[in-house]
Amino acid sequence: MTGKAAGHIHPETESPSPDTLEVSPGWEHEKLEGWVPGLASEEETRKALEKAFDYRGDVTITRKDGTTVEGYLFDRKTGPSLADSLVRVLPRTSNQRVMIPYSDIAALAFTGRDTAAGKSWEAWVKKYVEKKAAGEKHIGLEPEALE
Repeated sequence: MTGKAAGHIHPETESPSPDTLEVSPGWEHEKLEGWVPGLASEEETRKALEKAFDYRGDVTITRKDGTTVEGYLFDRKTGPSLADSLVRVLPRTSNQRVMIPYSDIAALAFTGRDTAAGKSWEAWVKKYVEKKAAGEKHIGLEPEALE
């Protein structure tokens, strides 16, 4: 469940019409890299796992039995209770997808680099303008090397 159905609703504030703006305001991403949220309540657990789903880096999940899974959280299914909710993780060291019920999660850490940090359209335009001012030609969108 994503978007408004999952409660991702921007605060209702009076903002100018996008038609009158030169640049529309965007969505600012939280800096989650390195964060270890507390999972003391069901609400905290659900909120932290929702943020982990939106995160573009690896997370480390510690299960209540002490085992850990480090990888990319690519899916989650929410149910009426923690036992009925689960996350699906693609572990860093294998291609086997792992399903973990919310109720089995003891700890969560945002351990991987946020691969999309600093890659907004505005950041790209700024780099483009700098390269153009320096006289570079054939400037394009080039992907960064993966780790």
